Amino acid sequence: MSTATGTLFTISAPSGAGKTSLVEALVALVPGLAVSVSHTTRPQRRGEVDGVNYHFVEPASFQTMLAEGAFLEHAEVFGNYYGTAQARVQERLATGSDVILEIDWQGAQQVKRLMPETCSIFILPPSRETLHARLTGRGQDDPETIARRMAQAVTEMSHYVEYDYLVFNDDFERARDDLATIVHSCRLRTRAQGERHAGILQRLLA
Repeated sequence: MSTATGTLFTISAPSGAGKTSLVEALVALVPGLAVSVSHTTRPQRRGEVDGVNYHFVEPASFQTMLAEGAFLEHAEVFGNYYGTAQARVQERLATGSDVILEIDWQGAQQVKRLMPETCSIFILPPSRETLHARLTGRGQDDPETIARRMAQAVTEMSHYVEYDYLVFNDDFERARDDLATIVHSCRLRTRAQGERHAGILQRLLA
């Protein structure tokens, strides 16, 4: 059995939709998934670990990486920069591992243009009221920031039509299982199966 190139997944959602928690639960449920850790100029929040949640870098360092073409995608969100290091993603995919990028719609557009085989997923909350309650309940942002995030969320959510799959996070376990179903479906695509079972196909068609 030959080793197939891994599948790249992009998962996007407005802030507060539960994306990070769902991705953590998905990785715990489905073997063979790795989450790419993005670089960001955003200040490190309480409880976050450098190299686990993000690679926290100074703006000057980020700009240097950008100039060197180190990022597969990058975006500016609320005055902070985020980017995915291309080399690390390609290395993991080459080993046959599936890789998840937790990125916004801008980044997902860039990745899809460069890698059309990417499987893109958008996560939506069941209502604006639920989204506001989740943002408030995190206790990380002041009311002004929450209001700004809510306004931005409408623009972000309008891009759901650009994605291959749409998941509503109204019930956490069901949303997690929906994500797992999508991963399994993408793994059964002809290209992936053709690489994974090249030997069997060759013998069948000999």
